[in-house]
Amino acid sequence: MKTNRAVRTPGGLSFRMDVRALVVAVLLLLVALTASVVLIGTGDFPIPAADVIRTLLGEGDPGQEFIVTELRLPRVLVGLLVGVSLGLGGALFQSISRNPLGSPDVLGLGQGATAGALVMIVLFSGTANQVAVGALIGGLVTGFAIYVLAWKRGVHGYRLVLVGIGVSAIVTAVNGYLLTKSDIVDAARAVVWMTGSLDGRDWDQVWPLLALCVILVPLVLANSRGLRMMEMGDDISYALGVRVERVRLLLMLSAVLLTASATAASGPVGFVALTAPQLARRLTRSPGPNLVASMCMGAALLVSADWISQRSFGAEQLPVGVVTGVLGGVYLLWLLVTERKAGRI
Repeated sequence: MKTNRAVRTPGGLSFRMDVRALVVAVLLLLVALTASVVLIGTGDFPIPAADVIRTLLGEGDPGQEFIVTELRLPRVLVGLLVGVSLGLGGALFQSISRNPLGSPDVLGLGQGATAGALVMIVLFSGTANQVAVGALIGGLVTGFAIYVLAWKRGVHGYRLVLVGIGVSAIVTAVNGYLLTKSDIVDAARAVVWMTGSLDGRDWDQVWPLLALCVILVPLVLANSRGLRMMEMGDDISYALGVRVERVRLLLMLSAVLLTASATAASGPVGFVALTAPQLARRLTRSPGPNLVASMCMGAALLVSADWISQRSFGAEQLPVGVVTGVLGGVYLLWLLVTERKAGRI
């Protein structure tokens, strides 16, 4: 059965639609939304899923409405948006570098955002909003440094990954230095932030991240054709009319902004950006960046991991970054073994 179908609009436009990729994206979106409803109903005051849906539609009682809309819904929305941002950012970096290891986790963007947050915590004792701004600036500065150092008549795959690994090692050392120079209170606060958690997230974290996603997601999807062409090589892309460096710079900047803003909202939640695009590609069995499926997979992974962190360890609630770190570490080992057997590393 063909999975690619040509679709023609009444206006004369035509495009190809990958039916399997569309079905996978829809199913992953349903998984993410279902997990969100279950997560909203989970807690010291459990709420049935049907009541959660009624409350979200404005038909719940005042008590349920307060619990859902003020206490639990912001946390879930931040989780969904962070998952979307990390999934899309990871897919962009892996496609640009043409390397399954070319994710923000490996390239050091998370460590750069962490450095910016640590500067605000350790040196300035900043507020939560100031820490978020510091993380965003740190991620942007790190992304700019990687791009400049990797530039040599363009930015290419393995050079980008190798430079990113080097920058990551340097920034990790800086983060360790900042921690050793902080007092015990700031150090404890910094370590909690560095774990990656959705605890205490409210509407103040939802709106900036939502606004950034509303701007960047359509921008990235509008340039997805150029990204797909670039996976065939720069020479072929130039021949097909793609302005390679312009598209690459725009998409890299978008990926850095998505990753840094996600880190600013939740702390460095590890391995979602690495695993989501690869899992999405294996489900869709489709070449190319699989941007939409990666976004949906990232959202589903993060919300599911948050539910696991709350319900699978008894009375103790783990930060979501611990769960994604364990699951992502296992996946990374599997990926390395698979790539080695295939002779690609």
